[in-house]
Amino acid sequence: MPENRKPRFAGKKPSGANRSTPPKTRVSAEKPASDATVDEPEPRERIAKRIARSGLASRRDAEAMIAEGRVKVNGNVLTSPAFTVTAKDMVVVDGEKLPDRERTRLFLFHKPSGTMTTNRDPEGRKTIFDVLPKGLPRLMTVGRLDFTTEGLLLMTNDGGLARVLELPSTGWLRRYRVRVHGTVVQQALEGLKEGIAVDGVLYGAIDAELERQQGSNAWLQLSLREGKNREIKNVLGALGLDVTRLIRISYGPFQLGSLDPGAIMELKGRTLKDQLGERLIREARADFDSDILTPFSNRPEKKDHRQKEKSNNRGGQDRSMTREEALGRLQTEKPSRHKPRDKARSQRDDKEDAPQKKRGFEPPRSRASNVWMAPGAKPKGNRKKHSGSGEGPAGKTGAGGHGKPAGRHADAKHAPSGKKAKHADRRR
Repeated sequence: MPENRKPRFAGKKPSGANRSTPPKTRVSAEKPASDATVDEPEPRERIAKRIARSGLASRRDAEAMIAEGRVKVNGNVLTSPAFTVTAKDMVVVDGEKLPDRERTRLFLFHKPSGTMTTNRDPEGRKTIFDVLPKGLPRLMTVGRLDFTTEGLLLMTNDGGLARVLELPSTGWLRRYRVRVHGTVVQQALEGLKEGIAVDGVLYGAIDAELERQQGSNAWLQLSLREGKNREIKNVLGALGLDVTRLIRISYGPFQLGSLDPGAIMELKGRTLKDQLGERLIREARADFDSDILTPFSNRPEKKDHRQKEKSNNRGGQDRSMTREEALGRLQTEKPSRHKPRDKARSQRDDKEDAPQKKRGFEPPRSRASNVWMAPGAKPKGNRKKHSGSGEGPAGKTGAGGHGKPAGRHADAKHAPSGKKAKHADRRR
């Protein structure tokens, strides 16, 4: 074949060429070639946070436990809090398994004035946990209130939820009622909407309204979305106003309402879930599927101050007593062996015995009346008739009627006269 001759099928592929080989397919770099799904890694969290979520201790206390070698994970003793765990890891504290996680719960507490928002105060002042009633789970506060500030304070058993709710990025509005001393200038209050800087600290927008002015005192209502330390007192102090009373009346969708000072109530799980929304639940990793380990009432509860508290004096004996017990110790009567009577019966018997106790000495009655008779009854026996002729029993009358007549009215001075005599005759 000459060299310059072109092949028969030059530039064209035969119709049956490479028919047996399958066409090549392009593999996308974004999708894996295999259809097998890749398991997502389980979420991990720091060991101190895991202990705090269980309600055993706060994060700071949990880190102290780890430093003391009291925490084990899967049988290994931890020496540093820089360790993360999953839900499958076995955590043991002081030889006992870490309690299961409880359902996320939120409580509304009316903080009274004169209490510290802390677990322990180094100066020995009263804390909010000295006011709370018994039977509550371990709770942590959402933010803080000053010593003299009163009003609504949110408390929860979930540290993640507490952290999310106190962030300014959450955008929840916080409203306060403030009593101030000084002259209020409306123009100065309106200027707080643009923010203000006090001593080099920039505070965000504050919506302030004047409710009423009473002489040198006034009531204001402030609304803000961040809660820096002593923000309201510093801002109003820059306007020449002294804060004499501060009450928080709402925190986001939760209102103080008619909750008494020192009272606490739990929100229902459904209400809490609806108010938080999906975004906050996801950010806080709130758990609404677990069980409630420490049930509490959904109605307001206060601490019973009549509960007996043990004293450190005399070996820790209880020296507190009720008024009834104190009066009982003053009694000198010998205690009865019979069962004590109920209060209603005791009062009824005392009323019946009262007239008898006041009754004085009575002289002995005649033998004729020494017979029991029903009240208002009259004797039916016939008495002996006394005639004017002097008839009577032997030895009782003289001859010719000159003897001394026998009977009830023998003496003239004792004899009835007038109408009394007629009645006496009819009875005879």
